[in-house]
Amino acid sequence: MKKIILLMALICQITVVAQDYRFGKVSKEEIEEKFYPQDSTADAAYLYRERNSYYILNSNQDGFDIITDVFLRIKIYNKKGFDKATQIIPYYHPEIGEDEKISSLKAYTFNLQKNKIEKDKLQNNDVFQEEISKFWYQKKITMPNVKEGSVIDIKYTLSSPYYYKIDDLDFQFDVPVKKIIYNVSIPEFYIFKLLTKGYFPITPKSSRNSSSITITSRERSGARISSTAFSSDKLEFDVQNYLFESENIPALKDNEPFVSNINNYRGGVKFELSSTNFSKIGGLSKYYSNTWEDVSKQIYKSEGFGNELDKTNYYKDDLETLLVGVSNNAEKIAKIFTFVKTKIKWNSYFGKTSDIGLKKAYKDGAGNAADINLMLTSMLRYAGLNADPVLVSTRSNGVPIYPTLDGFNYVIASVEMANGGILLLDATEIYSTPNILPVRVLNWNGRRVTKDGNSSWVKLTSSRHAVEENMMMVKVSDDLMVEGFIRTKFENLNALDFRKNYNHIKEEELIKNYEENNNLETEEFKISNQEDIYKDIVRNVKFSSEDLIEKIGNKLYIEPNLFLTKRENPFKLDERKFPIDFVSAWKNENKITIQIPKGYAVESLPESLAIALPDNLGVFKYQVTHNGNKIKTISSLEFNMSIIPPQYYSFLKDFYGKIVDKQTEKIVLIKS
Repeated sequence: MKKIILLMALICQITVVAQDYRFGKVSKEEIEEKFYPQDSTADAAYLYRERNSYYILNSNQDGFDIITDVFLRIKIYNKKGFDKATQIIPYYHPEIGEDEKISSLKAYTFNLQKNKIEKDKLQNNDVFQEEISKFWYQKKITMPNVKEGSVIDIKYTLSSPYYYKIDDLDFQFDVPVKKIIYNVSIPEFYIFKLLTKGYFPITPKSSRNSSSITITSRERSGARISSTAFSSDKLEFDVQNYLFESENIPALKDNEPFVSNINNYRGGVKFELSSTNFSKIGGLSKYYSNTWEDVSKQIYKSEGFGNELDKTNYYKDDLETLLVGVSNNAEKIAKIFTFVKTKIKWNSYFGKTSDIGLKKAYKDGAGNAADINLMLTSMLRYAGLNADPVLVSTRSNGVPIYPTLDGFNYVIASVEMANGGILLLDATEIYSTPNILPVRVLNWNGRRVTKDGNSSWVKLTSSRHAVEENMMMVKVSDDLMVEGFIRTKFENLNALDFRKNYNHIKEEELIKNYEENNNLETEEFKISNQEDIYKDIVRNVKFSSEDLIEKIGNKLYIEPNLFLTKRENPFKLDERKFPIDFVSAWKNENKITIQIPKGYAVESLPESLAIALPDNLGVFKYQVTHNGNKIKTISSLEFNMSIIPPQYYSFLKDFYGKIVDKQTEKIVLIKS
């Protein structure tokens, strides 16, 4: 009997706290919840995410629209989670063509006041429309009266005339998800491939059902007196349904270093249209991109790509003048590359096809990435070089794992040299050089497309290491002030990044930042070759600091690398499932000479260390030596791959830990 009573009590308790996932039906327990049960570190959580995507006959009755109904329930645990009270809804808004539309937007913030649930309604002045790019807008929702403990309900409908584009299903976010239910229903006329991404897959439940639509047509008759007759036809068809359902999905936060785009690794599904079949109503079947070769050919044949490469009249006179007396291919490339970079300003828009046409971009002096780099390719071809466009997915667009048209969103130029080598060029970046591309482009591989439409993969990262070399000489005064000189040289990608990040900043600001970052004062500060992109950046600094030496009793303690010391291991996770992305192979070398102050002798020096990662991925060498009145330190850290696979993470974490331990070991000087 006691067991029955206990069971009944348990059932009653479960009934009381059971979640009601209807819009606006927020429980007191949800508001009172102090932390997410499965992850107490979460600042917020999605208590519920529901999405239903389905097709309806459009208003013209000549095709289908996609309707997507969305419902979100969000829990705010603390102030750090307040950013989840602002939600973004992107939608397609082209200059020519139909817009996607957002409708039926409703939202409430729920709080507990004197043990009573109160709600604040989203007002029109809490919703903002913002332009993201030339083709995309977004509605920005800022919820009212958000507090620690608030629960938010949001629902809306997105209508799209673009039948071939079902928005990605996202399962994983930077906060945990308590429950997800996604439904996607597709009429038999459209056949999609489901492409999984990330490290949290959800296997859908698949089913089919019958459906129908009624198409109404009208016909006018009569000569003098006309009349209109209406008729209706019923079209029956099958619908393919996919149900994705899961609970307690962990967060995948963007707080680890060296990640290109965390969304590449968050669980989700992409829908790629593979074919259409309208044979049931007397139409035809059509097949879409199934391989990267198909994708490349389709883009090459599209308006604003291959046809633009053949147009030369608008620039040929200027180009012929530019190349007078130039016969060397390397010089041709350099001159044309520089000409395009200075003639056409990048408008900050990506794009794999021309936006306004190359002729207009040339005339206006501005264009998107495709305008600029297709023009560069065309000019290189006109000059007799074997040049081709290269399709790229930027880092923000993600890694194109599957063959899709959306897999590429950018284009650069390439030249095949006589020795078979490939030069890669991006004229959107004023500080780039051949084979040194801006970081936004360095995303695994690009797809080179030749004149005949054939294509092949090319590696985007340079074979040259991004280098930083420091040479420092210091002396220690009687009052333990460190005075010295440091010469820093940046090469390859490091030089490009330096120019891009700092060339627009005034010298006074650069000096201030340098002093604050390194806890010192500068006496002289000079940067050379800022505008000469084919030379290394060189920075010379004369400095002094009171904070580089620690005195305890009659001993001095000094870190051999001084303010260049690595004091923290950037890798914190016990396990990492996604790659470590350094962007480029890189090398950091420090050569430091410390003059021993008068009246002191060396008591101990850190021992030398040489360690390496497996498979020649990286190496660290460290040596501190004493000769006369000087201590010399040589420290070299080198990574030979831009991307380290996740199976090496434990080795890398241990490797960096040993580097930090070694560099924080101190030179000990004793008063003699």
